[in-house]
Amino acid sequence: MHNQGGILLESGTNELEIVEFEMGENRYGINVIKVKEIILPTPITIIPHAHPSIEGIIQLRGEVLPVIDMEKVMGLPKTLGKTEGKYIVAAFNKQQVVFHVHEVSQIHRVSWNQIEKPSELYSDESSQVIGVIKREKDMLLLLDFEKIVLEINPDSGIRIEEVKKLGVRERSDKRVLIAEDSPLLRKLLNDTLTEAGYANLEFYENGKDALDYLENLVVQGGKVSDNVQLVITDIEMPQMDGHHFTRRIRENKDLSMLPVIIFSSLITDELKHKGMSVGADDQVSKPEIAELVLKMDKYIL
Repeated sequence: MHNQGGILLESGTNELEIVEFEMGENRYGINVIKVKEIILPTPITIIPHAHPSIEGIIQLRGEVLPVIDMEKVMGLPKTLGKTEGKYIVAAFNKQQVVFHVHEVSQIHRVSWNQIEKPSELYSDESSQVIGVIKREKDMLLLLDFEKIVLEINPDSGIRIEEVKKLGVRERSDKRVLIAEDSPLLRKLLNDTLTEAGYANLEFYENGKDALDYLENLVVQGGKVSDNVQLVITDIEMPQMDGHHFTRRIRENKDLSMLPVIIFSSLITDELKHKGMSVGADDQVSKPEIAELVLKMDKYIL
C-alpha cells in the first residue's frame, strides 16, 4: 500500500509533504496531512454578522463548511472575486474548514530540520507564521492554521472550563516535559494543566530541544525517570516533529521507559497508526484537554 509517495507511511522520518499556495507575492505552505482536497470555488451562502474573515458557508458532499477569506486573514487588499482562486478543504482539530487562496501551485517533500522557527524580530504571538523554508529564489512560509481558526472561533481551542468540569483535583508534583512550538498553546497548556493539578511543567519549542534535554539527563547519569515522569508532544514542530521525537525516545534504552502522549490537531482515526508505529503510549486530539488530563492521570498518578 503506497500512498502519498510511500515515504510518509513510514512514520518518524522527520519529513513532511507541504501543499504550496500563493497569496499575493508570497508563497505559503500547509501540511498535506491537513488537506482533504483542493477544489474550484463553489457557490457561497453569506452569513449575516459572521466574523469578518468568514466569507460564508458552502455545502460539500452533504457537509456545511465555513469558507475563510485568506486575503482578510493575511491583511492583503481584496483582489479575489467569489468565484476566483482555489479552495483548500482542510481537516484538523476535529473540524473541517475551507481556505480561499489565490493559487495552489505544487507539493513539496521537506524535512522538519529544514524548517526554521521565525525570529522574534519579525514574529510575535500574533504572527501566523510557524516556520520558514529557505529556497534558492524565495522563501516558503508555513502558517499556523490552528491559530487562524482559533482567532475566528475561540471556542474551538483549549478551554479551562473543560478541566474545571473534572472537579477539584489533587496537586501532583510529577514532572511533565512538553514539546509544543506554538507560544499561544504553551500558555494555554500551562494554564489548563496547572488548573488540573500538574504545575511541574517543562516546556520546549520543538522535539529537537526536548530530546537534547533528555539525552543530556542520560549523560549526567542517574535515572531519567527521577527527573521526568511523562512526555507530551505535538506532531508539527520545526527542527524535529513529534513522531520522530517519540521514535528517538523509544530507540534509546535509557529513555524508552518514559510514557509518551501525542497531543496534536492531527490525531484522527486514519492517522493514529502513525503514532502507534513510533511507540506512543497514547494519542489525544487537540483541543480535548480534559481527555489529555485523564490520560496523564492514567500514566503517572
